[in-house]
Amino acid sequence: MTKNIFLLLSLLALLPSVAQENALKNIKGKVYSDFSNLSDINVINLRSEKYAVTNHDGYFTIQVKEGDTLLFTAVNVHPRKAAIGCEDFESEKMYVKLQSVVNQLKEVVIVNYKNINAVALGIIPADQKKFTPGERRLNTATRLDAQIGLDTKFSLDPLLNAISGRTAMLKKALETEEKETWLHRVIDLYNDDFLINTLKIPIDYVKGFQYFIIENKSFLNTLALNNKSMSDFLLGQLATKFIENIANEKK
Repeated sequence: MTKNIFLLLSLLALLPSVAQENALKNIKGKVYSDFSNLSDINVINLRSEKYAVTNHDGYFTIQVKEGDTLLFTAVNVHPRKAAIGCEDFESEKMYVKLQSVVNQLKEVVIVNYKNINAVALGIIPADQKKFTPGERRLNTATRLDAQIGLDTKFSLDPLLNAISGRTAMLKKALETEEKETWLHRVIDLYNDDFLINTLKIPIDYVKGFQYFIIENKSFLNTLALNNKSMSDFLLGQLATKFIENIANEKK
């Protein structure tokens, strides 16, 4: 009987530490660097694969638990991983310094392709505009719906939405929706095995690389045109650049 009571008390004593270990929290963070544009940097939780995007001041909020690792990636920074320690978890905020990527263009060649336009790239459908859910919400919030005449009507919703910040919020949600759409397409075309074994992307950086390539407009244009050969070519170039960025970040 005494042994059972001792065992029960021991288990009860362990419960707070177990709960702390499995607890999830939304922590706030800020990235900083030697460049001014700190917006749209992807912050990825490598355990849960949840992600956030920094605002123009470099702030972000993401759900974590102690021991998680965050991966920071964008076209203008070297990828960096940061572990969530006890201090970060308890204070609910963290600061991460990022190193900028300096790209030098050897040559710029401008080619005018007459057949490549908004319709050909799939930006504007040839027959009619088809809205995604995010586009519909933004269009509804910003459309004036004005009617001038005997039955004059004018909606103040767009002005009120702009003042309240709802329009900006919907624009950000639309950007996130578009990113997720491209991300799903990339994952369908190039699975993890291809990225790791063929392109030699380190396994811990696969998710970061996927977000890295969907920031590249040229690569997305080739996907929109269903040009698989050109997409494969650009993907190889982006993989080389991404691996170089990882190597530089570790120096």
